[in-house]
Order: sequence, then C-alpha cells, then structure tokens
Amino acid sequence: MSETPFPRLPAFSDDERVARARAAFDRLANRRTCRAFTDAPVPREVIEYAIRAAGTAPSGANHQPWHFTAISSPAIKRAIREAAEAEEREFYAGRASDEWLEALAPLGTDPDKPVLETAPWLIVCFAQRKGGIAEDGATGNYYVTESVGIACGLLLATLHEAGLATLTHTPSPMGFLRDICGRPAHEKPLMIVVAGHPDPRATVTDHALRKKDIAVIANWL
Repeated sequence: MSETPFPRLPAFSDDERVARARAAFDRLANRRTCRAFTDAPVPREVIEYAIRAAGTAPSGANHQPWHFTAISSPAIKRAIREAAEAEEREFYAGRASDEWLEALAPLGTDPDKPVLETAPWLIVCFAQRKGGIAEDGATGNYYVTESVGIACGLLLATLHEAGLATLTHTPSPMGFLRDICGRPAHEKPLMIVVAGHPDPRATVTDHALRKKDIAVIANWL
C-alpha cells in the first residue's frame, strides 16, 4: 500500500482559527433557499468548480459514490420541470399526509416549479449503489447516502461562496430524472440543486429564518 504524507495545514494561532471559523459561519449563515430566480447566465466554470469541490467529500472506502449531471439545456430543463410538476401535483393532491402538508404550509410551496426552467443551471445529484472507484457498475459501494449527503453539502456551500442562490428540490418519486439524464439503473437520484441569481423580488418566509440554537443542536461531553 503506497502512502502520501498528510497535507501541511496552515499554522494558525487559536485566535486565528476562531476568527476563520466565525467568518465561515457568518458567510454560510446568510445562505437561504431561493424560490425565485432570474435567467441571467452563470459561467459553466463556476458550476464545474462547485462539482469539483463536492467531489472532495469523504466517502465509504473512498468509492466516491456520486454523479452530478449539470443541465443548462432549455429543452432538458423543460422536460424536468414537466415531469417534476406531474409528480408534485400527485403529492399535493393525496400522496402526502396531512401532517406533511401542514409542515410545508409555512413555506408556501405548491406543485408549480417555474424555477426549474428559469434558473440557468440544474444539477441533478445521483447516488451510486454500485460501481466502486473504478466506476465498473458492479462493485458494491458503502455508506452511500451519508457520502452523497456530505458531497451535496459541499456543493451548496461552494455555490453560496461563489455568490449564487440555490434551491434543493426533491420530487418524489424521482426515477424520471434517471431517464431524462440517461443514467444507469444502479444510480438513484437524490435531489435537484437549482443554481443561479435570485430574482430581485425573491423573498424568504419568516418560518425559513428560524434556526435552532446551538444549545439545541449540540451538547458537550
């Protein structure tokens, strides 16, 4: 087994580490889900580097069980919107429980998803059940959901760092995304990440601004 020395990390003081951690928090704390985008273009290179960043995530056995399909084609975005809205109409009309719909009500969501066409980029995130690091389509992958979840978090953080607004959309079921994107059967679509510039009229509901305090989400032993 060949090995490489661990990367040399910057020699920050404790005060510098705190300041940098606080600065990263301050930037990420301004990230909000956007539900209204303009069609202003975003360079492909921005999306490419965001996907590259996602690809640095840790993963089970380093199998990197993810694939990202970046879509700017108007025709493909329209096809995704039409298929997603068909699933959403069924969801809101009876597939979702009353409790689920009640939880969504403060966000003001509905079956109409024009952002899937308006925004310049859609990134469909797939989880690979099989494939391994060689992408052979047969080797088993491990901790797939956890690994892809971390990668998607890095994707969102990088897009935010680049000054873009994002929306995560998870129509259910999502098998149509595999068909439209031409992906193999062993890949499971997990989410669509919409990326672009926010519409000047975009708003955020007060409900979405409520974040749990650190005393609730963490404890110290």
